Amino acid sequence: MGYLIILFKNYLNNINTVLESGSVGNASSSDEELEQWEQIFMMRDENGNSYNDKRKKRSIWCRPSCIPVSIVIALIVLVVLVPLLDQPNIVQVLPATAHINLHCSDECRLSLVESIPEGHMYPPNSTHRRTKNAWLDLIDEAQSTIEIASFYWTLRFNEFYPYNSSIEGEQVFQALLAAGTKRKINLKIAQNWPTKANPNIDTEYLVKKKAAQVRSLNFSKLLGGGVLHTKFWVVDRSHFYIGSANMDWRSLTQVKELGILAYNCSCLATDLGKIFDVYWSLGVADAVPATWPPELGTDIDMDHPANLSSYGAYITSSPPQLSTAGRTNDDDAIVGIIGAAEEFVYIAVMDYGPTLEFSPKLKFWPKIDDAIRRAAIEARVRVRMLISWWKHSRPAEDHFLASLAALADSYPHLDIQVRRFIVPSTPEQDKIPYARVNHNKYMVTDRTAYIGTSNWYGDYFVDTAGVAFVYEPYITNTTRDIRQELQDVFERDWTSPYAVPLRKL
Repeated sequence: MGYLIILFKNYLNNINTVLESGSVGNASSSDEELEQWEQIFMMRDENGNSYNDKRKKRSIWCRPSCIPVSIVIALIVLVVLVPLLDQPNIVQVLPATAHINLHCSDECRLSLVESIPEGHMYPPNSTHRRTKNAWLDLIDEAQSTIEIASFYWTLRFNEFYPYNSSIEGEQVFQALLAAGTKRKINLKIAQNWPTKANPNIDTEYLVKKKAAQVRSLNFSKLLGGGVLHTKFWVVDRSHFYIGSANMDWRSLTQVKELGILAYNCSCLATDLGKIFDVYWSLGVADAVPATWPPELGTDIDMDHPANLSSYGAYITSSPPQLSTAGRTNDDDAIVGIIGAAEEFVYIAVMDYGPTLEFSPKLKFWPKIDDAIRRAAIEARVRVRMLISWWKHSRPAEDHFLASLAALADSYPHLDIQVRRFIVPSTPEQDKIPYARVNHNKYMVTDRTAYIGTSNWYGDYFVDTAGVAFVYEPYITNTTRDIRQELQDVFERDWTSPYAVPLRKL
């Protein structure tokens, strides 16, 4: 404020010098306005002469009647700027990142969806909408297109899976069949290349009935390894689902899953549709192109999330070879989210390890592991990791996780804990292959919610295709939102009898 008073006095002492333009511009902040003010009124040459004095010599139009007007303008600027300068924390309330202002067809309506395995018990009102119901609603909502990116298809009842709960997968399959044949919805499916273990008989049937177009991606040919591991739906480029659930009846009744469902969210649905377009193009390609067409690029990323009323959001992709211009890589988002946390980081994934587990030669890949350790040691954030334990868990996981948990004893006030999550089985359920597991792939911090499709081994970010939805509320801890709901899910599972301590090695 004192600076402006001196500035005003200097201005009055040189009142005969009048600004040629009566405006100081349309600066967006007090700092910019002050800078423009200094440039216009305080600039002098090496001889100490005001540049405005030179202007005056070139254009003498000042009249005595201009003096009152000049005084009024100076007073107005003082009235506007002084209150701003008296607020020392004004920069701190501005958003930390730039946001892309996009218009959606309507305000996005988001909700968490879950699959809770049969026999898995939770307190009343502690679970979310069922995955099967969410998928059936998306099919009903479709007006013209349904685009599904998937790992494999085993929705239908068959002799290999003689279990009654497969009826829910059959219901979804029949709804998709009817949408493609009776309602003439354009159903497009991008899937991983069929194998002996996953022959994708369901999609062959849809093609045979002219209900769908299907393209299969051969990652061995395209990248030398990896799979299309992603799981998402895009409907009419307006609604979408991203989550851990495969197109598998077990994902509806025998496996614990979590995803995000969005209605009337055309800006993000269109952006997700660009990732589907990448997959669709690779279904008939011999190699990944050196450069992707500009129309598949995006302006929405980790540094510039879409501005959606009370929150920002963006969609990530892996591996980097499939990320078009502007797209944030999935592992970069994970590391960035962990690094931005100020209070806690909660992680729930099926598999975890700092290695390339499926490559021909075992390789060390500590990118995410380093970020977790750095957050715990340097930022002193509270870390909780809930990693699944089932028939197919790798023995090495216990050792990786034990090394993380051991950090808690290294220094005072260092808080990192690890538990394993077990989905119990009856003798009958235990016969179902690749079931009875917590298949979730999400993270929540005090600032961000992350819901993905990838396990946290390095392979899933190096040569395997996946996506994730990232949600950043502008104001935390004031209203219930997706971030808070995801935190509640984690804390529900963390404190449940299904979360057990690490085994002593």
